[in-house]
Amino acid sequence: MGTDSKPDLSNGNTYPAICRPWGMNTWMPQTGKMGDGWAYQYSADKIRGFKQTHQPSPWMNDYGQFAIMPITGKRVFAEDARASWFSHKAEVAEPNYYRVYLADHDVTTEITPTDRAARFRFTFPKTDSAYVVIDALNQGTGSYVKVLPEQRKIIGYTTRNSGGVAQNFKNYFVLVFDHDFTSNVIFKDDALVPNVLESQSAHAGAIVGFKTRKGEQVQARVASSFISPEQAELNLKEIGDQDFEAVRQQGRTAWNQALSRMDVSGGTVEQQRTFYSCLYRALQFPRKVYELDAAGKPVHYSPFNGQVLPGYLYTDTGFWDTFRALFPLLNLVYPDINSEMQQGLVNDYKESGWLPEWASPGLRSVMVGNNSASVVSDAYLKGTRGQDIELLYQALLHGANNAGPMPAVGRAGVDYYNKLGYVPYDVKVNESAARTLEYAYDDFAIYQLAKKLNRPKKEIELYAKRSQNYRNLFDKSVGLMRGRNKDGSFVSPFSPYKWGNPFTEGNSLHYTWSVFHDIQGLIDLMGGRKKFVATLDTVFALPPTFDESGYGQVIHEIREMQIANMGQYAHGNQPIQHMIYLYDYAGQPWKTQYWVREVMNRLYLPTPDGYCGDEDNGQTSAWYVFSTLGFYPVCPATDQYVLGAPLFPKAIIHMPGGKDVVLNAPKNSAANRYVNALTVNGKPYDKTWLSHEELLKGAVLDFDMSATPNKQRSTAINDAPYSFSKPK
Repeated sequence: MGTDSKPDLSNGNTYPAICRPWGMNTWMPQTGKMGDGWAYQYSADKIRGFKQTHQPSPWMNDYGQFAIMPITGKRVFAEDARASWFSHKAEVAEPNYYRVYLADHDVTTEITPTDRAARFRFTFPKTDSAYVVIDALNQGTGSYVKVLPEQRKIIGYTTRNSGGVAQNFKNYFVLVFDHDFTSNVIFKDDALVPNVLESQSAHAGAIVGFKTRKGEQVQARVASSFISPEQAELNLKEIGDQDFEAVRQQGRTAWNQALSRMDVSGGTVEQQRTFYSCLYRALQFPRKVYELDAAGKPVHYSPFNGQVLPGYLYTDTGFWDTFRALFPLLNLVYPDINSEMQQGLVNDYKESGWLPEWASPGLRSVMVGNNSASVVSDAYLKGTRGQDIELLYQALLHGANNAGPMPAVGRAGVDYYNKLGYVPYDVKVNESAARTLEYAYDDFAIYQLAKKLNRPKKEIELYAKRSQNYRNLFDKSVGLMRGRNKDGSFVSPFSPYKWGNPFTEGNSLHYTWSVFHDIQGLIDLMGGRKKFVATLDTVFALPPTFDESGYGQVIHEIREMQIANMGQYAHGNQPIQHMIYLYDYAGQPWKTQYWVREVMNRLYLPTPDGYCGDEDNGQTSAWYVFSTLGFYPVCPATDQYVLGAPLFPKAIIHMPGGKDVVLNAPKNSAANRYVNALTVNGKPYDKTWLSHEELLKGAVLDFDMSATPNKQRSTAINDAPYSFSKPK
């Protein structure tokens, strides 16, 4: 799902990730040339190798990568020379297992992984010219391989990366085969070198040979480490002496345990496939980058300072995307994993002096906002423990009041924001309006955590006040958010259709809704509920007109909005994904129910083009998972989820404390998308929100679904979800 993508149009930008839930190493078939972020494209005809990958996004590209490729016939190394035609008809892709037939070599390759290791199984024809290529890749500071024929082993390292690493960065690998080598040759830069067992060069690799009978299987155990060659050998013990099928079954069990925290039943086969495909994607990020030492204790290579240090570390996530729904999903259903992630954030701060906003594997300067505040606060407020919350709170204060070493760390424009209450457009801080709106929400998250930690009253009040800075960008003359200059004037000329400039990958119609914590305040600014709903309606009613001049080209996010046939609604990018749920705040929840179902029906499919934009580190998938259940975390760092309408006749969330949340909607169907009535634990319930704390206790929600909207239910101001501003 999502693999039929390209740079100018994303249908997900995913790849078949062969891994364990949150596993450190992922494997993938590689169709693209080395260095191409679109390393697997569904429309491709050839596979160039099987790559260990840590790529979170094609735009971020990869690190800690090397490739393995079986070949027959002529001994070749170059990726184009070794490539083979393949067909999806002879390909099987499961989370824990991958198989494909390589037609040019008459070889079937199978892969099954653990967290940090993998088993390969190559089925060769009858030949004395069966080979396996190990490519440690070029770039970085070079690569290294050494062949140890007596041990049937190859060791080495790759340094290839895309940034965010310390100077001594290496990914050490080890491969152990179950067959003796009949030949071996080293690759050095552009040539094969015989009679040599090791190479340290700009581009190193090796080819080992076998003589095989028809159908003979050559197997390899593979592992890698960011720490040392010795640690790579330790990581290989994840496999031990287990055969291929045992490792495959273990992976299947691991995935089923993670996926079966949620049971959905009814609906169509396609809807079930989409649900679990989305959940599979959501449970890949952020991924482990810690390893287990000889005593079984967590240790990690620090991408910030290059040292090996104790404790957890997770990476490959951008909080600009994932604070919205991915981390709330972890807090609701997988808090045990998020406890490790939060402990890892403590180590991020200790080792770099900052919390990452985009990590891959270290600090990266991508996107805007200071949304680590949301990720830290939401976890603690929802009961995740084990982290040093006092140190993390200090990290939030540090990030909120300082510009970082790069624009996407800390707060760019912080002096202006703290003094003027917004980041001005004309002071050479890009995407100033997006930053202002996100900083204001992030200040709310800090305010919420400050209250929980009983911080001084003056400090609590400061962040409460700053959380209202969104008001400084609202222009009543147009009823939308606008960029603003240092002198207080709004940026002119203004077009609601103009992407970029003061906004990030969106326009004013998308970003006006980024007031997650104070929708009532936004309703008041717009002049009341009627005008607020009319503006929401406008987003869907307007044609997909756009002005790309802020970018100088039509970026893929614009094109994805244009072709979706939902007006200005741009679900393929994150800023507007919560907007559908805002009808609940204005007394028209049936419109939330209508549009949520429209998005699920039209923009998500269990197909290679099944997403409607970038599937960024599980966020767009987490939106679907929540929305199918019937509720969504509009404002992380509060206790509330905003109600929509369930997709399935029945869903059960097996909560971490052992309780179940059961969602019954027996009359649910394609026609019956509206909630006529709801009872919670047998009692009538008219609120348009659910409490996290109450769900943890276990609950039974019975939805009476209908083909027509109930316009009398849940319309009172007191039924609406939390807003910072008290209803007026």
